[in-house]
Amino acid sequence: MSRSWRILAFSPLLAATSVGHGGAMTTTSPWNLPDSDICSAARQLLFDAATPAIAGHCVRSHLFAREIAAAKGMRAGVDYDEEIVYLACLLHDLGITDIGAGAQRFEVDGADAAASFLRANGLSEDRVTTVWQSIALHTSVGLADRFGVEQSVSFFGISLDINGLDKGLLSPGFADRVHADWPRYDLGYAIADLIAEGSRSNPTKAPPFSFPAHLHEVLNGESVGFFDVIENSGWGDRPASRRLTS
Repeated sequence: MSRSWRILAFSPLLAATSVGHGGAMTTTSPWNLPDSDICSAARQLLFDAATPAIAGHCVRSHLFAREIAAAKGMRAGVDYDEEIVYLACLLHDLGITDIGAGAQRFEVDGADAAASFLRANGLSEDRVTTVWQSIALHTSVGLADRFGVEQSVSFFGISLDINGLDKGLLSPGFADRVHADWPRYDLGYAIADLIAEGSRSNPTKAPPFSFPAHLHEVLNGESVGFFDVIENSGWGDRPASRRLTS
């Protein structure tokens, strides 16, 4: 399942000759998806590695990101780099696939896997950094959208496909058309199961107070609260109110 990614990522010849970026992009009908060589390679990587629920989510994230950005007055290719947003949306859940899962929280595992793939295929370091930030911060409300326009646009689309944030800004019937081509497969529950599955065998993937930690508590029945952290700090801090110890 991961062979195609390993070939693209670690063959200097293929990286030099088969993957282009930063120039004119052709598009894929009917959704006008970016179709540069590096975008096509990323799309192949996604569909090789991810479940149908996750692959569809990643494509929908880009479509929703572009539509919401337009509703907010931002033009693809003018006000933001659509290729970078597309790559960030497509690759943002690599951390819950076999090729991206490691010992870190899934967002960072995914960002690292995406960066390795893009860097090995010749994407400039500044653009790799933007993709990395967009992926690593995609569950961090109040942070991702403050790093830059591409990070913000990516966050719009990814969030909308999970929690419906700002879906009222979509043009009438747009979401229905997207879902007709890219079914949800009960995404919200499917993605939660995958994240919790990772932390079930390795709780370090669910650091306290993070989104993975929340799912680890809800689905795996294990939680670490703030006062657990304080009590294990070794500093001997005591609660200011007896209420905190009850």
